[in-house]
Amino acid sequence: MSTWVLVVAGVLLAIAAVMAIIRLVRGPSPIDRVLATDVLIAVVVGVLAIEAAVSQHSYTVPVMLVLSLVAFAGTVAMARFVAGRAAAVRGHEEDDA
Repeated sequence: MSTWVLVVAGVLLAIAAVMAIIRLVRGPSPIDRVLATDVLIAVVVGVLAIEAAVSQHSYTVPVMLVLSLVAFAGTVAMARFVAGRAAAVRGHEEDDA
């Protein structure tokens, strides 16, 4: 594998990680932070994929799969929490009217 491809991929993943960390710190809402966490996990999975391609082994594939599933489960849980919270707020607004 060509060295410049690895350098470009590493730089792009590093930029994505920095931007996600900025969004994670600045927020402002919990949804922004969950999305930033998902992006960070995707960056980690990308780094693991590059490492597996360079090393030419498949030991990290299960790790990438588990990380992706955990990220998906966390996103779904947060979405359900936010949806339930929004429904509760709408219900209280209707009661006040």
